[in-house]
Amino acid sequence: MLNKKTAAVILVSSLYVSGCGLLPGEQKEKIDPPQSVTYVDKNVSEEASKQGQAEADKNIVMTELYLIDKNGYVVSQTMPLSNTKSLAKQALEYLVAEGPVTNMLPNGFRAVLPAGTQVKSVDIKDGTATVDFSPEFKEYQKEDEARIVQSVAWTLTQFDSVDRIKMRINGHALNEMPVNGMALNPQGLSRKDGINFDPSPVVDLANTRPLTVYYLAQDGDNSYYVPVTKRISNQEKDNISAAVKELAKGPGANSKLVTEFLPEVELLERPVMKDGRVVLNFNEAVLGNFDKKMVSDHVLKSLVLSLTEENEIESVGIQVGGSSEMVTEKGEPLSSSVTRPDFVNTGGF
Repeated sequence: MLNKKTAAVILVSSLYVSGCGLLPGEQKEKIDPPQSVTYVDKNVSEEASKQGQAEADKNIVMTELYLIDKNGYVVSQTMPLSNTKSLAKQALEYLVAEGPVTNMLPNGFRAVLPAGTQVKSVDIKDGTATVDFSPEFKEYQKEDEARIVQSVAWTLTQFDSVDRIKMRINGHALNEMPVNGMALNPQGLSRKDGINFDPSPVVDLANTRPLTVYYLAQDGDNSYYVPVTKRISNQEKDNISAAVKELAKGPGANSKLVTEFLPEVELLERPVMKDGRVVLNFNEAVLGNFDKKMVSDHVLKSLVLSLTEENEIESVGIQVGGSSEMVTEKGEPLSSSVTRPDFVNTGGF
């Protein structure tokens, strides 16, 4: 069972530049190339050290756990878990309060599931994961109800074999959540059901649709990406242009989230989509206050994370005024297609 975000056995993720759809003369480049540090005992040979590190890596799988941050958002944090045959079940066990995740929690984060909850089984069939919890699952505060649903759904759907999830307690199917009665789709829950819903009022709910974009949260000198589901008008022609508009619009004033997109950011023409690669031609506002050929890493990553939530988009090409002659903050060329990072939010724990 593989991770949707390419769950390789690595300890640091990065944004990759894809060779898919490269133009003549373009190079395959990496943004934020993976870095690793190996501490070698003076008495151990270099070859033995490498073998030991490789063996250790085989026993670790970087896994996204959707936890609750200090602002109440359900946010992915990537953590090293044991490489077992039941990765999905193990991931849920690491969502339990006072469980194995306790000493790994980043500052300001907490586990989602009530203490004492047991994950009795995770049965995956035809894209649907059916999770059976012990009765302790019901012992949560009502304000956490939607967060629990979102956390379980988004944690499990990181795996390639899972598109939807259903929940049970002691073998009894849940049609609604047990504390505050949140209705559950009998066909199963998916990422399309949304996460961290924007509370802004919607005048005409019937003529809108959900769209998830990524904003930034800040904790001191650290920052991480938070998915937020907003309602957009059905008059919007496509989700790609709509996502750019929402990123430029920014999060709600009381959200405690931020964006590095300027409000003036616009697309100069309709997005061009081919073979999973979308090319976006921006005005110069996308460069913010940087050098006229530099794109902020936060702008780039928020954009790529938001667009690649759409299943058909695999990579993003960036242009400004029709030119692809841009660089990242590190001065690396940005002339090729940027793909989603293997893992989101891999900060220190």
